[in-house]
Amino acid sequence: MCRFLVYKGSDEILLSKLILDPTHSILKQSFDSRLRLDTRRGQNNADGFGIGFYTDPKLGAAPCLFTSTIPAWNCTNLQRIASKTASRLIFGHVRATTEGSLSEDNCHPFTHASLMWMHNGGLGGWKHIKRKLGDRLADKWYLQVKGGTDSEWAFSLFLDTLERMGHDPSSSPETGFGPTVLRKAVEQTIAQINELTDSIPQAILQNEDVDTRSLLNFAVTDGHSVICTRYISSSTDEAASLYYSSGTQWVTRTSDPTDREYQMDRKDKGSDLVLVASEPLTFERENWVNVPTNSILTIHRETVMSHPILDKYYERDPYHVRSSAFVQAKGLVSNEKAPSRASISPGSGTAASSFEGCKRLAAQTLCSRSISPDLTRRSLSSLSQSPLSANEANVSR
Repeated sequence: MCRFLVYKGSDEILLSKLILDPTHSILKQSFDSRLRLDTRRGQNNADGFGIGFYTDPKLGAAPCLFTSTIPAWNCTNLQRIASKTASRLIFGHVRATTEGSLSEDNCHPFTHASLMWMHNGGLGGWKHIKRKLGDRLADKWYLQVKGGTDSEWAFSLFLDTLERMGHDPSSSPETGFGPTVLRKAVEQTIAQINELTDSIPQAILQNEDVDTRSLLNFAVTDGHSVICTRYISSSTDEAASLYYSSGTQWVTRTSDPTDREYQMDRKDKGSDLVLVASEPLTFERENWVNVPTNSILTIHRETVMSHPILDKYYERDPYHVRSSAFVQAKGLVSNEKAPSRASISPGSGTAASSFEGCKRLAAQTLCSRSISPDLTRRSLSSLSQSPLSANEANVSR
């Protein structure tokens, strides 16, 4: 399943400082994705990639888009472009196919006018709701779909929803549509997807064993504000992982040009840049905030606000524990901490003992879920062979 990255900053940044250089960059995640346990695909997101970024307003409001079906680690042009291109707002996505063929039309991000969209996850019961979703769309949004992914159809549903709210998606307002409008459009898009899956006849659900749970980690921007979601249409399961980090500078620890150890500096209480990622780009746990399941992030002027998505899957009980079995079965690892952390004592022992504690905790967590013993064994084996440091192992939890 895919990985994505969002950068929103008051200053431009070279794409290479996000895409190529960091220890766990989005390029690294294309072949070494740590927060997934997909035994069918290994740790690869090799079904193409896409980079979207906004340029000088004089060149137009639409973002520049570079997509390719070549695996990100094997694309020479990506290396050339990223080291010479800077932007204040960047979307990056590496793809692992769940719907649609291997083609550039199916590579995220997707764009329309000034709007840009990407998705990590999948729409539940997709083949049973695709026609009904298409029927909801105005002709122009139906005809806009060029590829075969559920993600692009979800984008068209978002565009249709935005228009029905009274905002022309093609208008590219000079200051954007505003964070409130974008957030409401995303929330209504999710609600409509849930309505469609709820409408699948019970007989079909039983006879074909249809799974209606949707994993909807969306990211959308109008070039000014960014909306991100971490969502699953379930009150008992965790969603796929999502993190954010904010600060004043994204810099390496030293001035050595070969240094790949980036960190988020915070020189004051303000924020000049925000990063959102399926997986952290560094292994400094204190630099990254876990986005709660079924939440929506609003990023405006480098300020991050988080709100719960208040629908029938929202759990008001702060002690409610969700299961990670579903996202693990989908080839992902959720970023919730295990209920018991007795196996790892913060600040105690050496790095090696902390790593061993993490292995024990992983064993407890995996064995307590509805996962096959074979998957548990292979997962722990890969953890034992991983070059992760103690900090890296901790952030993967």
